[in-house]
Amino acid sequence: MNPRHAAILERFEEVSRALADPDVAAVPARLAELGREFAQLQEQVELIRELNSLAEKIDSTRDLAADDTDAEMADLAREELAELEERQPGLEQHLRRLLLPRDPHDDRNVILEVRAGAGGDEAALFAADLVRMYTRFADRRGWKVETLGSTITDMGGFKEAVLEVRGKGAFSWLKYESGVHRVQRVPSTESSGRLHTSAASVVVLPEAEAIDVDIADDEIRVDVYRSSGHGGQSVNTTDSAVRITHLETGIIVTIQDEKSQHKNRAKALAILRARLLDLERQKQDEARGDARRTQIGGGDRSAKMRTYNFPQNRITDHRIKKSIHGIESFLDGAIDELVGALIEADEAEKLVAADA
Repeated sequence: MNPRHAAILERFEEVSRALADPDVAAVPARLAELGREFAQLQEQVELIRELNSLAEKIDSTRDLAADDTDAEMADLAREELAELEERQPGLEQHLRRLLLPRDPHDDRNVILEVRAGAGGDEAALFAADLVRMYTRFADRRGWKVETLGSTITDMGGFKEAVLEVRGKGAFSWLKYESGVHRVQRVPSTESSGRLHTSAASVVVLPEAEAIDVDIADDEIRVDVYRSSGHGGQSVNTTDSAVRITHLETGIIVTIQDEKSQHKNRAKALAILRARLLDLERQKQDEARGDARRTQIGGGDRSAKMRTYNFPQNRITDHRIKKSIHGIESFLDGAIDELVGALIEADEAEKLVAADA
């Protein structure tokens, strides 16, 4: 057996035994870590066992095909051998992909932030289009979406919106969306029919649990005040809005959507944990000299990564130089084709690096 495959099978047995250990169950952080590793190993182990079984069948069938004492049986064996050998490369390639270095946060929920950029009211309307797009995409995949915070313009656009997307594999799909999204269209606010270019930025963070990022009370400053609506008018008579400042990093999170100060504080802490976890991930990447952070799976969040061209009904992802048509359905959440292409391109890069 391939030594690496043997090591995976051995590790799978170790993790299985550890998960059954009452001492491990008493440590939530360790239990969660082992649970994620078990889920990842299980798919690899099933495929390794399938490949091993297939190899044994190929060997035994090859012997039958070489047996000249029964010509009819040998002919049948050769037909079966051809079918078995045809399956083998596909399974091996699938296993190679499963064994590629995997983002440990891929199965996590997501904190998704959308902010209007250059373009005034049109940029805010485009940000609202993106929020709807991701919400519809999540609906299609059976994920749950909750708005953690937002700032709405008088025209119904978003200066900013922060969403929590809950569902298995949410981060593995949505992480490719981070970056600057640019739209080219005639805004509804434009009376002369002139084409405008506006932008919105998207940041996708893996959701952090309390066991991942422990925030002590003395590490933050919490300010409370009355929430306000359009134009700054008060929309609440109690001090329910919450602003949390992380003293070490200077990160500030403000939430005022809920009437409950307690709920606003909980949402703000969830966003703060995600940002702190992302900050730690960036530091680790830099410490490793991780070149991949500038490629498909990482990416510069200030870089233009996608253009939505309405006159030509075309969406172009500049990272993989791929264009598709059908903006209306795309903005209605049908983004699977383009995101799938990004996942394939990311895996192809990893395979090339692994073979180098």
